[in-house]
Amino acid sequence: MVETHVLPPGRSGLAVAAGGVVRVLGGKRVLNGVDLQVPASGRVGIVGRSGAGKSTLLSLVAGLAEPDDGGVSVDGETSPAGRLARCALMPQRDCLLPWRSALDNAALALENAGLPRGEARRRAAPLFARLGLAGSEQLRPAKLSGGMRQRVAFLRTLLADKPVLLLDEPFGALDAITRAELQEWLADALATEPRTVLLVTHDVEEAVLLADRIVLLSPRPGRVVSELEVALPRPRHRTELAVVELRERALAALGVVS
Repeated sequence: MVETHVLPPGRSGLAVAAGGVVRVLGGKRVLNGVDLQVPASGRVGIVGRSGAGKSTLLSLVAGLAEPDDGGVSVDGETSPAGRLARCALMPQRDCLLPWRSALDNAALALENAGLPRGEARRRAAPLFARLGLAGSEQLRPAKLSGGMRQRVAFLRTLLADKPVLLLDEPFGALDAITRAELQEWLADALATEPRTVLLVTHDVEEAVLLADRIVLLSPRPGRVVSELEVALPRPRHRTELAVVELRERALAALGVVS
């Protein structure tokens, strides 16, 4: 296990810190002493098998639950409300409201912050072209492809304007071709966003392409078994030898024979 320690609030520019985190659900340990440190503007991929507690860890960071032991802080805030105020969570399911247009779904984050709908729409509209959504503003979710729906969901997450983005298997429900396209799209989108990003995925290659560090969790109960630095220039391509080598190292650390 990688030995780390949570720093006191306000030190060293850490955006997210977790130390000795234990989470018990249904009488069974899901997380077993997880340590995690993410610097401001860092991009960390959290990888593990299904059931390793990846999504549970994100919910703790987001302040949606509390650990049974250990502690979590976001920008030095340890209370659930303080963490939630600093995190925007994008779940695997896009959760778009079917009766609202794509523009109104994206603008919902601004409405929730107190802006009138008209002003929220005005602020959200210019970002549609930037994120490859031009022309889809007035379409309802049922008229959007899976990839377009995920882009709208990501735009809604950005518009929440929180310093920490928590992406929980954002492309897990998509086909392989669309997933590959959106991985490239997300890499470009994040290039202009000075946010701290935690990406949960079971796809090792996705983590290598998008993250600067990969945290590997053991099968349940989840604990950190290894961390890999991804010191590769961007953009990254899945066929590059360095990307392939890092993917194989991560798989080996997880006990997977490729």
